[in-house]
Amino acid sequence: MPMRRTIGSSLACLVTSACAIAETEESRSAGRRIGAQASPRQQMHATVPRMPIAARCTRPGVASLEKRPGMAWWVGGPPSGEIVDTETAILLLHPQLFCPVGERVVGFNMKTIRTFAKTILLSALMSTAAVAQQDPGVRGGPPGAGGPLHGLDPMETAYFAAALNRFLQVDGVADGLGPRFNLDSCGGCHAQPAPGGTSPSTNPQIAAATTNGASNTIPPFIAQNGPVRETRFLSDGGVHALFTITGRSDAPGCNIGQPDYSDPTAYIFRIPTPLFGLGLVENTPDQNLIDDANAQGDLRQSLHISGSFNYGSDGTITRFGWKAQNKSLLLFSGEAYNVEIGVTNELFPNEREDDPNCQFNGLPEDTTNLTNNNQSNSLGSNFVSDIVNFAAFTRLSAPPVPIPDTPSILNGRQLFNSVGCAACHIPQHTTAASSFTGQSNVTYSIYSDLQLHDMGGKLADGITQGYASPSQFRTSPLWGVGQRIFFLHDGRTTDLLQAIEAHAGPGSEANNVIATFNNLPAGQQQAILDFLRGL
Repeated sequence: MPMRRTIGSSLACLVTSACAIAETEESRSAGRRIGAQASPRQQMHATVPRMPIAARCTRPGVASLEKRPGMAWWVGGPPSGEIVDTETAILLLHPQLFCPVGERVVGFNMKTIRTFAKTILLSALMSTAAVAQQDPGVRGGPPGAGGPLHGLDPMETAYFAAALNRFLQVDGVADGLGPRFNLDSCGGCHAQPAPGGTSPSTNPQIAAATTNGASNTIPPFIAQNGPVRETRFLSDGGVHALFTITGRSDAPGCNIGQPDYSDPTAYIFRIPTPLFGLGLVENTPDQNLIDDANAQGDLRQSLHISGSFNYGSDGTITRFGWKAQNKSLLLFSGEAYNVEIGVTNELFPNEREDDPNCQFNGLPEDTTNLTNNNQSNSLGSNFVSDIVNFAAFTRLSAPPVPIPDTPSILNGRQLFNSVGCAACHIPQHTTAASSFTGQSNVTYSIYSDLQLHDMGGKLADGITQGYASPSQFRTSPLWGVGQRIFFLHDGRTTDLLQAIEAHAGPGSEANNVIATFNNLPAGQQQAILDFLRGL
């Protein structure tokens, strides 16, 4: 017989998944003790005073109780159709609300029940106030990024579309894949929430490992629902590709082995960084970045935050990659094409594997086209190499668009600034004059100073790149963070709150900011999380 659902039952169950049910002599004798072997939250409910007067339905029926092994009886319905004698249960609020239809209640004292109900509701309100903040999770809805910059002319827009198609292409050995590689497409790594983003929810490396008969073994740190990863070995700081073309039908005779991953202390992980809006970053003058960082001087001094830029051999600021190790989008694209996919190109013309049995193409494999290849409606795209197309796609990609403000997001933005997060995650920068239509002197909201900061031993990865020490990382841009799945340089968590907490550790510049964040009431911490997931 179904339980009667009313407003009263909802109030009685206000706290969480269950309401404490007072014991009768029958339930005690049956060993149904509230709070036995219970979690802290269940033990909290178990402290609610017992109602001294029994109220029960006049005939047995299907009880409105759920028995959990080793715990209490809870409102909600018995599992697996278990039948329980309702004579054993004392009901909350007005007991008639919990009786099967057609039955009536006997043996209750309303004054006692009212007093007991007030205690229950007060406990519910107190526990609700104590519920901890949590990451709202990956924001749903349409992707907030993935399209071209606003204001481009028709030829530039066509160039973007053609470059996007090149970005999504899947390479085989004849196209230059391997001999060692991490994936066979740029679009596979940069997929969430749209092409140009970061790791998707389903890791494409699993399928790529055995495409065309490849005989690769999946390393233990690569999972179907985990992030796309590359490995850097501490012995040389370089990327050691996960897979080889050994066994592929388009690589006959190649027989080389994968790296040795038996010692997990020998290597570290990196995950893909999002590419949206990076043309604006590329076109931001060094002096603008320096001035914007200097404007945070007093706040940084009070928080014991320093920060420094990484520099290239030409003496200018480098700004792309986890340690801001790459100067330009073209350099970033050329290196990734060679290191991640194995395709030699005009910037990185040499194979990273010398076994002659695994060499199938003339070098470099990706070159400028001297004739129109007719792959698209954009002549600009058709004549240039893949890496120039990749850089053009990135350069012309629009930045992520945040969702409309809510009261919580507005509050979170203010708290984000007052706590000190914006001392490193600087909200805005402004570009210089641009050769692309409508892109001059654009102010964009990246939430990063693009500087290096010492994140201490907890996040240190042991890798030096340029002026970046083993414990320094570029401030990760937060635009688009609302639709990211994996966080931190190695993708160690999918929980935004855990990623925030990981900023604190021995020697971290963020310690004072995180301490301030942790001292906020739960509601204010939640507002900051809501703000970030809205970006």
